[in-house]
Amino acid sequence: MASRLASLLFPPAPRTLPFNRGISIVFRTTHLLTSGLLLGGHVFGVEPERLVVCLYATIASGAGLILLELYRSCDWAYQGMGALVIIKSLMTAMAGIWWEQRVPLLFLVSILGSVGSHMPSRYRHYSLLHGHVLPDHGSTSHTQIPNP
Repeated sequence: MASRLASLLFPPAPRTLPFNRGISIVFRTTHLLTSGLLLGGHVFGVEPERLVVCLYATIASGAGLILLELYRSCDWAYQGMGALVIIKSLMTAMAGIWWEQRVPLLFLVSILGSVGSHMPSRYRHYSLLHGHVLPDHGSTSHTQIPNP
C-alpha cells in the first residue's frame, strides 16, 4: 500500500496533463494580474471590501499553479521552488494576521516570487530532502534549463 501511494505521489517520471502549458499560462497570468492589483490596492489604501475579488482570484490561481506542479510530482514541494511557494503562502497569511504590516509583507512576497521565478535551476530544483539538485524534467511554468 505504501509503495502504491509513493508511486502515485512521486512517479519515476513526472506526469503530463493535456494542455498543461496553456492552463499554466492562464493561471500564471491571472495570478500576476490579481496579485498586482491586490498589492496596489493595499499600497493605495483601497477599502479591503473592494479587494476581496482580487484576493480570491489570487488564491485560486495560486492554488491552480500549485496543483499543476503537484500533479506532475509531489517532489516539487520539497524543492527550492516549492519551498519558496510555501514561504510566500505563509507570509501572505501573516499579512492577514498582522494587518498593519500587510504592505511590507506583500512586497516581500512579490520580491520572493520574482526571485524564485528567475533563480537558477540549481536552486529551483535543489531538494531540501535529498540535499542535492534533482533532475529537471521541465515544469508546468518554466522551460527546461540545464543544471550547471
